[in-house]
Amino acid sequence: MPEPPTSPKVQFNVYLPRPLITRIKHLAVDEGQSLSALVERALTEYADRQEAAR
Repeated sequence: MPEPPTSPKVQFNVYLPRPLITRIKHLAVDEGQSLSALVERALTEYADRQEAAR
């Protein structure tokens, strides 16, 4: 279930391989969005697919 767009943001730290972080940062810049926005979108899409498969 997607969160409403007005949900407060909180910090969430994860450890990822440096090459993946570099790729994601470049994608965010190429798409003109923040790293946080790109990660939020990716995780939302993943969670939505997983929940729909249940």
